[in-house]
Amino acid sequence: MSKGNTFENDILLLIFNATTINDLAENDTTTPATSLTVALHTADPGEAGTQLTSETAYTGYARQTVARTSSGWTVTTNSVSPVANIDFPECTASPGGAITFFSVGTGVSNKLLYSGTVTPNITMAVGVIPRLKTTSTITED
Repeated sequence: MSKGNTFENDILLLIFNATTINDLAENDTTTPATSLTVALHTADPGEAGTQLTSETAYTGYARQTVARTSSGWTVTTNSVSPVANIDFPECTASPGGAITFFSVGTGVSNKLLYSGTVTPNITMAVGVIPRLKTTSTITED
């Protein structure tokens, strides 16, 4: 069974922009998440995974946070992408495997909300600064 297209877009707006779904859901009014955490992965974390599953571990790596607003994420036509490129810290040693997936989570308990492929994959080496471009998208369908 599928969701209606308008509702799919509404879900993305609620999660990524903290926008109320009229008569159905509203953003937490007491302690809402103000940002979402973006992680990089060397393999698909899968639906049963967390943000720790296959997370890259190159020297210098750190997850990045993006504001949970329209200034952080663009939501349109059942798809979401970052408003600006998301740059991760430079690899200073031990590059590990290629970056093939990214995930978005809450930063709490490593909860994975969405994941997607990184195209093209990012080949890691010392001096590389991994970047998710504004063309990196997640689609609700």
